[in-house]
Amino acid sequence: MSLEQELADFCDVADRLYDRGYTHGSTGNLSVRIGDRIFVTPTGRPLKGLTPASLAEIDVDGKSRTEIKPSKEVPFHLAVYRQRPDARAVVHLHSFYSVALSCLADLDVARPLPAITPYYFMRVAPLGVVPYFKPGSGDLAEAIEQAAGAHHCLLLRNHGSVCAGTSLSEASDRAEELEATARLYFQLTGRALQELTPAQIAALRS
Repeated sequence: MSLEQELADFCDVADRLYDRGYTHGSTGNLSVRIGDRIFVTPTGRPLKGLTPASLAEIDVDGKSRTEIKPSKEVPFHLAVYRQRPDARAVVHLHSFYSVALSCLADLDVARPLPAITPYYFMRVAPLGVVPYFKPGSGDLAEAIEQAAGAHHCLLLRNHGSVCAGTSLSEASDRAEELEATARLYFQLTGRALQELTPAQIAALRS
């Protein structure tokens, strides 16, 4: 696939996430790593309506290669890439139910979501939880870097989700599955849950 087509697909994914309500306003950001080049959604822009020419480009050290300013969350995108050499894309969303989950005072950080569906385990688990830090800060990037090695999906307290994948399709699928599972969790709160058994979970993990 040509670079032009990859970047066009990147913009299509950004459009889809916006149209499905997983971002609002100028929230959320995406990146894709192609060789030693990293393309990032620009700062202050909604994910809707982006074009390849509107994307920011940085190198693996975070140095800008264009005059387009990237998202302020670039430091944690780079942190994920450092910890996950297999990652080729990072998706950060402020989707409603994932953010709601991140705001629960009694959230069990060791088990933030119950074992409801097999798809959660196949695409998301284990879900890591990162404490709250100011968006765009070095502290947030450092905390994500510490967690990313053991988790390809992270829940940022009072903020949103970060999902990595070997492709943008995989990363966005993970982010959507996390949002769907969080939505199920809230819809089923107060009712008895039939969770997957330990044997069923072990079979999925194998």
